[in-house]
Amino acid sequence: MKASLNSDLEISRIVLGIWRLLDWNKSDQELLSFLKESIEIGVTTFDHADIYGNYECEAAFGKALQLEPSIRDSMQLITKCGIKLTSDKFPNREVKYYDYSASYIISQVEQSLKNLNTDYIDVLLLHRPSPFFNPEEVARTFDHLTSSGKVLHYGVSNFLPQQLESLQAYTTAPLVTNQIEISPYCLEHFENQNLDYLISKKIKPMSWSPLAGGELLFPKTEKGTRVLNAIKKVAKELHEPNIDKVIYQWLLKHPSNIIPVIGTGKIERIKTAVRSLDMEMTLEQWFQIYIAALGKELP
Repeated sequence: MKASLNSDLEISRIVLGIWRLLDWNKSDQELLSFLKESIEIGVTTFDHADIYGNYECEAAFGKALQLEPSIRDSMQLITKCGIKLTSDKFPNREVKYYDYSASYIISQVEQSLKNLNTDYIDVLLLHRPSPFFNPEEVARTFDHLTSSGKVLHYGVSNFLPQQLESLQAYTTAPLVTNQIEISPYCLEHFENQNLDYLISKKIKPMSWSPLAGGELLFPKTEKGTRVLNAIKKVAKELHEPNIDKVIYQWLLKHPSNIIPVIGTGKIERIKTAVRSLDMEMTLEQWFQIYIAALGKELP
């Protein structure tokens, strides 16, 4: 149940996103137990960003990890940097903007290491592409962080092909992933050829918001209802009562080897996602869901 991002890096086929950690209302000990149970069932990779929870989720995770530091050896930690939020923690910041200067990337990595109670980050992602971006400076920063042992691998999030290509032209090591929004509701990266590009470069994408922020389970739009009905039809054909299991299988089936990032504080939901690895829908069933999201027949 592993996904190989390169010859030196394996992560779990399902990744647990930590964006809503503070909403889970778990004590440090409860969170530690939850993380250990997640690892036991094969979900060993945890996805963070410095800004999650108004800059507080990483530290909350780190407090749980501090209770039993040895479990760090059984997990892979992903985090992101680059976004500067307007926040009560930064009262002089007037607008949200992106910063990929060497000094800011290094300072955020140092802060993430401290927050997460770890000596290294397995994968550092640049959170969003920026209209003000110097790939040569970023590449030099990556080399510095690698030589210091603070970051092992690098990737991006929400980048388009040319943006990733521009950065890759300067970096020493291959970028290992692009974390983008993919779901049976959001077809953006099918339509803009990003997934085709990632396949051509043998880069496995991660999918954030694979359930479309709940729209696929509790739709509020006509499109959401249409897609859910298609998913329910396929679920019935597969004799599968669990809708999210079918959604995860839809993602996992794609030849780009999509890695879903699921955001839940409930172990049963994680187990459901893991069980989706053992099912198989037909190509026609996959297209039934795709066409429902597209809203028209294929040409």
